[in-house]
Amino acid sequence: MSHSTFDLVGVGNPIMDLLAHVPESFLTQHVPGDKGGMVLVDDADLAGLVRTLDGALAIAPGGSAANTILSAAQLGLRTSYVGKVGSDPTAAQYLEFVAAAGTDSSHVKRATLPHGRCLSLVTPDGQRTMRTHLGAAMTLSPAEISPADFQGARHAHIEGYLLFNPALAEQVITSARAAGCTISIDLASFEVVKAARDWIFAQLRLGVDIVFANEDEASALFDRTDDYANFARELAAFGGIAAVKLGKDGAWLAQRDTLHRVAPVTVSRVVDTTGAGDAWAAGFLYGHLRGASLAHAGAVASILGAECVQHLGAAIPHVRWPQVRGAALPHVSA
Repeated sequence: MSHSTFDLVGVGNPIMDLLAHVPESFLTQHVPGDKGGMVLVDDADLAGLVRTLDGALAIAPGGSAANTILSAAQLGLRTSYVGKVGSDPTAAQYLEFVAAAGTDSSHVKRATLPHGRCLSLVTPDGQRTMRTHLGAAMTLSPAEISPADFQGARHAHIEGYLLFNPALAEQVITSARAAGCTISIDLASFEVVKAARDWIFAQLRLGVDIVFANEDEASALFDRTDDYANFARELAAFGGIAAVKLGKDGAWLAQRDTLHRVAPVTVSRVVDTTGAGDAWAAGFLYGHLRGASLAHAGAVASILGAECVQHLGAAIPHVRWPQVRGAALPHVSA
């Protein structure tokens, strides 16, 4: 660890989140498609949805890998981020959030385009349905990624949304391997998995150290319904660690012949599930990279996931981090 510059580098789409509470009827009237998913839209469609909202919008940094990296930095990991930002005030604000978390942005690419935005529509049950315009992030090209972006990092965390661009995803994971990083992939959404199943299985055969999936993503990957423990076992059979997240019911972790059920941390009220899986991954990666056992890394993951759902947006408020770090620390010093 002393020989690396960064513990963790994340690669993904740096998106500014626009968050709004909406009734179930809003989805029925204005948002075709499955509840709880993510659909790419153009800027005009996103702007039209924003205009139909009655309440105020909250603004926070987003993007799956960025959410994970920024939370991991708050826990104490040395982090870096790779993605493509725009050239507008939203991009400048986004980079301010990154810097405030203590995350390195020297490998962030830039475009003379608007910054990407995601409208996260949160229903009373805390579920979020997302509509995303990638903006500048969409123009990140394979030619802009090289092993230099990962030099000196121990571990690379790749968000599944990159898999919508197979050539880019291939260049990212190849470059990370060339730089000597261990690798995790968060499958991100069932839409991603359906679009990239063959690529995902090909990478699993080549070797992926950690795979994060929720119930819907695991079902989409194996194209069947089953006990989620079985999905965890099957993913781990490729040689890495499998984390199958079950939301409020905890998670299954598998590695080689070990299968572990992660108990959930219960909360009195779920405000918003946006970014909860990303926070969960941050907690797990923190524990794992600090040398914690599978069970202890899973316990830290549960702490962060539970904390995240009690707040609007993916970012855990600054005032809560001392308590979160205090709860996590015993699991990495055990």
